[in-house]
Amino acid sequence: MKDFVKGTFRQSIFRSDKGYIIGLLKVSETNIIEMQEFVNKTITFTGYFAELNENEKYIMYGEIANHPKYGFQFNVKESERIKPDDKDGIVEFLSSDLFKGIGEKMAIRIVDTLGENALDLILKDKTCLYQVPKLSEAKINIIHDTLVKYEESHETIVKLTELGFTMKDSLSIYNIYKSNTIRIIENDIYRIIDDIEDINFTKVDEIAISLNEDKFNLNRIKACIVYIIKELSFKKGDTYLSYGEIYEGVSFYLKNDIDSTLFDEAISELDGELKIKIEDDRYYLFEDYDAEEYIASKINYLINKDVTNYKNIDLRIKELEDKYEIEYSDKQKEAIIKALENNILIITGGPGTGKTTIIKAIVELYKKLNKLNDKDLINNIALLAPTGRASKRMSESTSLPASTIHRFLKWNKELDEFMVNEYNPDFSNLIIVDEVSMIDNRLMNSLLRGLTNNIKLVLVGDYNQLPSVGAGNVLKDLIDSDIVDTVELDLLYRQDEYSYIPVLANEIKNETLEEDFLIDRDDYKFLECHSDVIIPSLVNIVKKVISKGYDYKRVQLMAPMYAGVNGIDNINKVLQDVFNPIELNKKEIKYGDIIYRENDKVLQLVNDPDNNVFNGDIGIIKKIEYKGKSGKPEITIDYDGTFVTYTLKDFNKFKHGFIISIHKSQGSEFELVIIPVSSSYKRMLYKKLIYTAVTRAKKRLIIIGEPMAFMYGIRNNNEIIRKTGLLEKLLNSLNKK
Repeated sequence: MKDFVKGTFRQSIFRSDKGYIIGLLKVSETNIIEMQEFVNKTITFTGYFAELNENEKYIMYGEIANHPKYGFQFNVKESERIKPDDKDGIVEFLSSDLFKGIGEKMAIRIVDTLGENALDLILKDKTCLYQVPKLSEAKINIIHDTLVKYEESHETIVKLTELGFTMKDSLSIYNIYKSNTIRIIENDIYRIIDDIEDINFTKVDEIAISLNEDKFNLNRIKACIVYIIKELSFKKGDTYLSYGEIYEGVSFYLKNDIDSTLFDEAISELDGELKIKIEDDRYYLFEDYDAEEYIASKINYLINKDVTNYKNIDLRIKELEDKYEIEYSDKQKEAIIKALENNILIITGGPGTGKTTIIKAIVELYKKLNKLNDKDLINNIALLAPTGRASKRMSESTSLPASTIHRFLKWNKELDEFMVNEYNPDFSNLIIVDEVSMIDNRLMNSLLRGLTNNIKLVLVGDYNQLPSVGAGNVLKDLIDSDIVDTVELDLLYRQDEYSYIPVLANEIKNETLEEDFLIDRDDYKFLECHSDVIIPSLVNIVKKVISKGYDYKRVQLMAPMYAGVNGIDNINKVLQDVFNPIELNKKEIKYGDIIYRENDKVLQLVNDPDNNVFNGDIGIIKKIEYKGKSGKPEITIDYDGTFVTYTLKDFNKFKHGFIISIHKSQGSEFELVIIPVSSSYKRMLYKKLIYTAVTRAKKRLIIIGEPMAFMYGIRNNNEIIRKTGLLEKLLNSLNKK
């Protein structure tokens, strides 16, 4: 039997528009051993519900959870109302707030007249209520209609689950459409995709086809067009597509060429409904078009706003140099001054060029020039980055709080919305954003909307790194527009006879790789080997670095691809037994074809602001437990002091991190980086990818594999060029001034 709690719903603590509720339940009965102590006590529960009425009885099926922030909870997967079946229960039910105008005396008369089967009789035929003394026609209708509505939600949700929707999806659908749910399913099932964000096209389409929907229904074609634009934009990083790309994608999905007249009609309707935006042969999702327009307008506003002029700023910089016994280059001084006086500035440069030093100097001078104490400084400045590790690095270098952009904007996971926005902006005055190459169009749009116009914005990033995972190429477009003041730091401060990594990065960037890249250095080694022996070579080198005292946090392996013999997935399985071999005292759990073990290194795959962990964060499995009578597994992971406990349903939110993708490494730095390079990676080897991998190493870099494959990648500039309209919009917006 499924784990359950029965009880009376007392009140909701939080209720979202999508039906997600955090509430209080007074427990009357449970079959869960660990919850016996809560019988006759009130517990907190969470879940998706069609409707919950205070003081009504429910049976809730789910599992116990210990939320790191909110403590003990019962996570509800399914729930049912418990319809009263005795006289006292029915009287209490009919006299509740659910039935307006029906008091306790009237409820008693109804039960005395119709008996304990009263509710079923009323549902079957409301005329039975005419037998009840002093009951008006109006109140008969209230009782009957309320009871019908009360039953309707349960029946509708059952119907939706029978069609193939999950319980969560069924509740989301019902909470939006209520009594119109079945009518909408029958008349325009694809409307669900627009109204409920978490339900995707392929799921709805699968159910629609099972209901014998016309395969060339206009609503289906429209929904398919939006789906194809989303899929291709994500895959390619484009913010818009061409007519031909969309037509080809839709035809491929439908497994049939679509009539061009029908296709054009669908396109036209989508344009009129503001779901897409057409500019010449550019077909945008409206959100992507709107994001580019807003970014361009805000950037141009900042460019044209009056700058600040500080007196004696050169003297202040000299004082800073004396304090830290350093000497800033002319470029660094230029960056510091422009960051403080301009309303927007981009600082770009590779590793070892002093970007971190500049950020620290900007913060210190801002404090002095504006005569701020420590508390005022924290209230006036925001240090931001797209990843947790990058924000932590900013905090360490400045000794000030730093945050991920999602956390700064107060992302609400349930609503998928930022609580800091144009209607509720943050009032920080100096905003410094690091690792800007990782920021896509939509996130940049959200960030700019969450800031006031009275800001100084400093964008720091490496022009030569990989672009964002999401659509757009923000940093590149801003720099290429040539309208945003940009300072490029090109002097290598770590360049000495003992430091080769910045030199190698610079040579990769400029495609001037010297023949001596195979020579061992104090901080660099290229271990030549054939593709067939890359894995045993990796194992040998990892054993050596472990013997020298390197732990999980200090060393990171990374590769371009997941699939194949030399792919990330296979290498992770091999490295698990090297870094974290089986021991009697280590618990394990199998998830699909993966075995997780206590002390394993793992990589977080999704943003989870509630738990303060983000996509790309690396942690260690501290504990594997089997909870409850049924032995449900839980994995607790330590992300640099932040502990998160996952139940089975959330095991897909992380994966092994002994070796990670180069894309996932962005925003992070590691003391020692090991990179396999193989001709089997050929389709993924290009200059920006190799440059990004090399620049993740802070102190030591080891490359293992084929020199020819390495040189091929450096010479290969043929990464996919993203189609974006931001650069053009920036120039057009400037010309309108």
